[in-house]
Amino acid sequence: MADAKVIPIQEGTRRLREQRVADGAAPGGEDRTGAEAGDGLDKALARGLAFLRRRVTGDYEVDDFGFDRDLTDEVLMTVLRPLFEKYFRVDVRGIENVPATGGALLVANHSGTLPWDGLMLQVAVRDRHPAERHLRLLAADLVFRLPVVNGLARKAGHTLACAEDARELLDRGELVGVMPEGFKGLGKPYAERYKLQRFGRGGFVATALRAGVPIVPCAIVGAEEIHPMVGNSRVLARLLGLPYFPVTPTFPWLGPLGAVPLPTKWTIQFGEPIETGDRPAEAAEDPMLMFQLTDQVRETIQHTLYKLLVGRRSVFF
Repeated sequence: MADAKVIPIQEGTRRLREQRVADGAAPGGEDRTGAEAGDGLDKALARGLAFLRRRVTGDYEVDDFGFDRDLTDEVLMTVLRPLFEKYFRVDVRGIENVPATGGALLVANHSGTLPWDGLMLQVAVRDRHPAERHLRLLAADLVFRLPVVNGLARKAGHTLACAEDARELLDRGELVGVMPEGFKGLGKPYAERYKLQRFGRGGFVATALRAGVPIVPCAIVGAEEIHPMVGNSRVLARLLGLPYFPVTPTFPWLGPLGAVPLPTKWTIQFGEPIETGDRPAEAAEDPMLMFQLTDQVRETIQHTLYKLLVGRRSVFF
């Protein structure tokens, strides 16, 4: 199999869209609703064959972070899309608050025991934004220590949660996603659902200030209930080198089936951007400003979560 080309990430979206149109895809992504058209199956088959041809000939591109746009759009998004649309039935609100061009830092709450929320967030931005943007998520180092998961995460556009990588992506005009609660939010007990944990020391705010990009708060409702964590085996967690070992109503009692998430109804809401471009570069060194902006982002997300919960009629419907 031929080697892929490595290109600057700014060129990836334009070239991939041109290739998709040449392969028979509608330029605005309308081909996703192929069931409405009589030739939907033919288009899907043509795109699949075109994808295989590109993989065999090496006519695809990978950026210097390992992001494979072609594989992400044609395979990973295709696998995740039914979960997004049919299983979790995600309602996306405020997508117009995500900039259509240029760098931006998207900050969201984190929950659910397993990180389905990050993946659904990627699909929401890719499928519901008019510009079909890719979200480059910052992931914990544990992700890149796991076999198979490491390679898939890189190909899906994830990178290590460090200021250097985040700044580089933002300077290149990418949309970067961060979940500051980390494992504290992902592995919190079910009794503490929708109560945001600490947002660290505000490192994400400093990165946004240095890059001069807006911060977009994002609230996710529905992920808390997919794996209700009623216990945590700290002994097993230490033995396996994990931050926690969840005990849920289905896991580990049902074995692998216990890892299947419950089909909750999700809502993802993007808030109004918090601009940082009007602040001087040295503002990133001001600890009081860091605290103020971090608290502003956290409170915005927490308030939005409460508002969405009040309006929610059912966890599953």
